[in-house]
Amino acid sequence: MTHLAMVAIPLLAIYLAFWLWYGGNGKPMTQEELESALRTLAAADTSGRTEEALQEVRQLMASDDGKEFVMQNLVRYRPKALYPAGYAFSDDPREADKRYGKAVLWPLLRHGNVMLFVARRTGNFVVPEGAEAWHYVAMVRYRSRRDFLRFAIASSQADIFVHKWAAIEKTHIFAVKPLVSLFMVRTLVALMLFALGNVLAGLL
Repeated sequence: MTHLAMVAIPLLAIYLAFWLWYGGNGKPMTQEELESALRTLAAADTSGRTEEALQEVRQLMASDDGKEFVMQNLVRYRPKALYPAGYAFSDDPREADKRYGKAVLWPLLRHGNVMLFVARRTGNFVVPEGAEAWHYVAMVRYRSRRDFLRFAIASSQADIFVHKWAAIEKTHIFAVKPLVSLFMVRTLVALMLFALGNVLAGLL
């Protein structure tokens, strides 16, 4: 085996494994699959807003096409974090949100979902009457609505959402389908592996 093949074959295998994990082009959930997942979610939910959450999920699943999508999150913090009785955490909403952010990393990644963008509000420009005073915006890429639901179930079972609802006074979350995007994750990973391959080939 040539030096080039020794480098290229493992890197191609890594990229193929990444491509399969990252996914983004599957089939919509069946009604039976959805109902089963909703029952599991309802049993795991400890947020105190189970019925509201199930209605929100049903609304999201109405446009399920089996493909990847991005969830847009607009967030406003509470003046003080509001945890249910029995939770011994500080009342700083930003600290509560940090706890949530750290806790959801693995539930997101294990299902091929990634955080694309988080930005803090730093000023105003065009502000229509009655506009909400959001503190930050976040964009999360989900492999599919099925994987979003898997993430929601895993996070509920681990009691992670308690930090989110303790921190947030109000939020507006909606799914979007990018028309133009520079977040080319597949291309970025390919370029990184290509660069690594060049380095390794030079060392052999």
